[in-house]
Formats: sequence, structure tokens, C-alpha cells
Amino acid sequence: MSAPAAPTDRDRRRWAQYLVNERAEARVYRELAGRREGEERGILLSLAEAEGRHEAHWLSLLGGEPAKLPRPDVRTSLLGTMAKSFGSIFVLALAQNAEARSPYDDEPFATPTMAADEKVHHEVVRGLAARGRRRLSGTFRAAVFGANDGLVSNLALVMGIGATGASSQFVLFSGVAGLLAGALSMGAGEFVSVRSQRELLAATEPSDFADIALPHLDIDANELALVYRTRGMPEAEAAARARRVVEQAQALGRGRADSGPIDLVDHGEVVGSAWGAALSSFLFFASGAIIAVLPWIFGLSGLTAVVLALVLVGIALMSTGAAVGLLSGAPPLKRALRQLAIGFGAAAVTYVLGLLFGVSMG
Repeated sequence: MSAPAAPTDRDRRRWAQYLVNERAEARVYRELAGRREGEERGILLSLAEAEGRHEAHWLSLLGGEPAKLPRPDVRTSLLGTMAKSFGSIFVLALAQNAEARSPYDDEPFATPTMAADEKVHHEVVRGLAARGRRRLSGTFRAAVFGANDGLVSNLALVMGIGATGASSQFVLFSGVAGLLAGALSMGAGEFVSVRSQRELLAATEPSDFADIALPHLDIDANELALVYRTRGMPEAEAAARARRVVEQAQALGRGRADSGPIDLVDHGEVVGSAWGAALSSFLFFASGAIIAVLPWIFGLSGLTAVVLALVLVGIALMSTGAAVGLLSGAPPLKRALRQLAIGFGAAAVTYVLGLLFGVSMG
């Protein structure tokens, strides 16, 4: 597409903004590529190259490098800053949203190819972000759920106790007791959950119990094929495999158990360590729960302590909500406000119940 015979100043300003944004996005992808290897590195460099083609388009329309260029927009600048300072998963999640809001669909001087490129870029970045989410999902889930449970439950507890008119010392004691009880409960629950999952998976996996008997089976009449059929193998394939295994065992004169079990899964890699999960849950819950009682720990009381607790917990809730939004590709502000509403809603309910209880006791 060629430039109009007499582009307006507004046109040129818009083209210049597109130019600097494309350059900044290309730098983001190159920055991320520098931290990756193999296939992901190649994909990110290809994205940077595509942004370079878009940059060349706007440069051509402008008739060369302008004497003065604007700064990249806030969104693109934020991506650049995060690419240098944070992990790629957060940057890719932001880039996914950015690519989905391309202005080229309504830009008369952008080619159809450029608009199509941006849609494809969105899917590419989404795929890269999904890889990162899968790698992060287990740890991140435990961290967010544990911290949020601590934040919400302990804020609700101290609000309810405080509303009864109890002394500051009693509120502090209740908050610390709630922290320990909740953290221990989370840790114990996670330990039981992971241990049970490991035992369940181990019970469903093939074992080497009968391996030592393999050399003594009748090659033409045995039930080994039934073992493979119970594992989902078709009848003909199971029979062929059973015959092959027995022949190999008889040729060696020993069972597979002599050389160590095979086809077994290390469930520690799948579900993690039960003790590690328990300790993580304990610490994540405690880290959230302690925020709600910080004002009382530092000697504050009354309305001042309540307001400060609400502010601190509110900031923490919005931070975790925004982080979840970023990683899931959803609007971070919406998720942050939702998290805040849930936490403060629970606190409001217990506060009202505490007031009612305090009045009835009075």
C-alpha cells in the first residue's frame, strides 16, 4: 500500500506511533529469545522478524526515518520493562492480550497481511504462554490458593472477633491462633492429598510381581496375554507380546525382575513430594494470614488497626488476583477486583455476625 498523495499530519503521527510500537515489540521478543533455547528461541526470533516487516511498512509510508519519533505507548513500554525484569510467563501473558487488540483491523493504511499476521501472532504467543503456564501451574496454584486462604480466613476471623468488642490482645491472640490452625490444617491436608494420590497412582501401575516366573511359563498356553489385555492392549497384540516376552525370558533363563522392574512410573515426578507440598502449603497460608494481624502485632488497636488490616489485605488480594489474571490471559484488573470483592465480602459477613454476637452478649 502506498502513502496518500498528501498525508495529513495526523496520519503521519499515527504511522510514527505504529513504527515505534513495532520496534519495541520486536525488542521484547528478542529479549525473551535471549533467555530461551531450542524451539522456543526460534519462535520468538521469528516473531521479532515479523514485527520488523511491519516496521518497514510504516517506515516506507513515512518516507524514511522521521526526525522526531514518539515514545512507545504505555502497554508496549510495560512489556519492554517486564521483559528485562520479570519471567517470560508474565510478559507472554501480557503480549497475548496485546496481540489480541491489534489496531490494524481498522487501519486503512495497514495491509490485510499485517492484520492477519497480528491474529496469528496472538495464537503463537498464546501457545508459548500456555507452555509456561503448564510448567508453573502446580507451584503457582499452591502459592495463590494458600496465600488467598490465609488472607481471607484470617481477615474474616479478626474482623469478626474485633466486632464483638474484644480487647486488642484477644484479637491478636485469635489471629495468631487462626494463622497456626489454618496453616497446619493446609499443610496436613496437602500432605494427605499428595500421599494418597501417589498411593493411588502406584496401585494402578503395572508391577513386576510375576516377572520371576516368566521363564517357567508354557509358551503356547499361558495367561500372560491376559495381563496385557487388562492394561488396554488389543487381544491379538497382547498374545503376540506375551509370546515374545516368554521367549526372551526363556532364552535368558531369568525373569525381568532379575534385571530390575520396568514400565514403572516415578510418581514423585508427577505429583511431587508430600512433605514438600505440605511445607509449601503451610508457608503460603501463613504468609497470607500474617498480613491480616500485622497491625495488632505492631501494637495498633481499634479502628486504626482495622482500617490498616483492610488496606494491607486488600493490596495483597488485588496483587494475587492480578497475577492470576495475567497468567490466565484475562484482564488483570477484573480478576483483582473480583478477588478483592470475595475477600472483603467474607470479612463483612463475619464482622456483622461479630457485631450481633457482641450485642447479644452485652
